[in-house]
Amino acid sequence: QVQLVESGGGLVQTGGSLRLSCAASGLDFSSAVMAWFRQAPGNEREFVAAISWSGTSTYYGDSVKGRFTISRDNAKNTVYLQMNTLKPEDTANYYCAAEQAPLISDSAALYQHWGQGTQVTVSS
Repeated sequence: QVQLVESGGGLVQTGGSLRLSCAASGLDFSSAVMAWFRQAPGNEREFVAAISWSGTSTYYGDSVKGRFTISRDNAKNTVYLQMNTLKPEDTANYYCAAEQAPLISDSAALYQHWGQGTQVTVSS
């Protein structure tokens, strides 16, 4: 059974930083594409970032480019999202997603496995 467990969310002021982690189990992590999505109340789920199985390819949503960095540690079965220069509009529930796929994607439909999410709140 695949499990994805996010952590690291919380309350931060505008301009601050947070680092999210997603610990995976029950899948071949070293061959899985990993991604982060977010969803704010009343909004659709939004793509944030994705990383290839090797970590050599990354892709970001336009709203977070230059501020967020996705990375992974295959030895620890963990993917990270470093979030800098946070803005109130980054407030959302952040979800980790995984799929055994050869290429990264910004489409939520690609990802079969999802975590429960971790809340990030940025105060103005």
